[in-house]
Amino acid sequence: MKRRDFLKTALAAGFGVAAGQADLPRSNSGPIRLHPDNPHYFLWRGKPAVLITAGEHYGAVLNLDFDYARYLKELKAHGFNLTRIFSGAYREVPGSFNIAGNTLAPAAGRFVCPWARVGDKFDLTKWNEAYFKRLKDFIAKAGELGVVGELVFFCTMYDDEVWGASPMNARNNVNGIGNIGKYEVYDAGNRALLDAQRTMVRKVVSELNGFDNVYYEVCNEPYERGGLTKQWNAQIIGAIVEAEAMLPKKHLIAQGFPLVAAAVNDLNPNVVVLNFHAAKPEMVRFNFHHNKVIAFDETGSSDRSDRKYRTEGWEWIMAGGAVYDHLDFSFTTDRPDGSAVPLPPNTPGGGGPELRRQLQVLKEFIEGFDFIRMAPVPGMTKGNVSILAESGKAYAVYVKDGRSVELMLDLPKGSYKAEWVNTKSGEVERTETFSHGGGNRALSSPSYSEDIALRVRRTG
Repeated sequence: MKRRDFLKTALAAGFGVAAGQADLPRSNSGPIRLHPDNPHYFLWRGKPAVLITAGEHYGAVLNLDFDYARYLKELKAHGFNLTRIFSGAYREVPGSFNIAGNTLAPAAGRFVCPWARVGDKFDLTKWNEAYFKRLKDFIAKAGELGVVGELVFFCTMYDDEVWGASPMNARNNVNGIGNIGKYEVYDAGNRALLDAQRTMVRKVVSELNGFDNVYYEVCNEPYERGGLTKQWNAQIIGAIVEAEAMLPKKHLIAQGFPLVAAAVNDLNPNVVVLNFHAAKPEMVRFNFHHNKVIAFDETGSSDRSDRKYRTEGWEWIMAGGAVYDHLDFSFTTDRPDGSAVPLPPNTPGGGGPELRRQLQVLKEFIEGFDFIRMAPVPGMTKGNVSILAESGKAYAVYVKDGRSVELMLDLPKGSYKAEWVNTKSGEVERTETFSHGGGNRALSSPSYSEDIALRVRRTG
């Protein structure tokens, strides 16, 4: 039995040049930035960009046993254009979070970070030049393959084990810095530690200034476990801004936010990418008025099904999000090509070659539109139907659940081509061309399983 959804594309009143857009740089050169015509998306290397990926668990640089060249090749094979890496201020230990082959948990003697090693400890006043060589090689190789790196400086200290493994812990450095509890690391209360953190941030920013394919996140999941203060956050952002004030290139800054049913408030003016984890598309709607990129920065739960992460990705992008970053646990230290499937039963998420193929369909679908001219249709990006539209010209529709659907689109007079797309294979399963006199037009889908997408373009 078919379901009928009545969609009204009332975009004209709600979509135009956003406040503050006139101040955005319009040059095509330089690092990835907000798009000057629609800052909900990126401009990179002269082209509008959304960032979609399925990436490893953030240890590509800090783990010497990880073959990142092979990993990046796999991202390229699917057209993915983002990877997320941790700086090394935080690391995990074998067994953390039940992640098999966890790249964030290097074997003994295989961990590198910005600080120089002195025996079995680190010196927080000196640099590990081998680390920076590896970091820059990684970013360079990523850039050659069309991949942007989101570099995350810090991460919440979830438990005693991860705090006990950090170079910032006093027992792991020769300076005696960080003789504090795990929930005091990011409160700006220990001046020596804060100075070391800010100095490291300035060093990394200086080393990477020449690259166009990098942006920075302050701290992964800063809202977890408590302890991180607004003062500390501002100090780290300030270190980025201060370092780049003396350098030729300026890079974007991201910040992570908790999932609450409300808009982010009291936003640092230097933050232009809003990161959410395990997010719902409502977070895009709550924060769309900020006129900044809204990112689904990490997936994950006990669910390992392809369906969960495929549908999350489609709903997020169709809500107007510009980043979908799936945490793919099939990338391991031993399997940098992402072939470690099936995943162990206790893995806290999903991944694998088949899911990557499905997410590639999403990326190719959205890139088939002039998406910077599109916006979510007010009131319709919810429930089982999501729509992005450039009113009167192009419509991207996503339907989740059901077996068939009849959609009613309000279209102006003209000629159109409609294509129903299989979200798993990318194949066009039904095509219809028609002339329309204006007003509501019914479009019926073929039979489908789980979800389906529709693209409608005006042809005359």
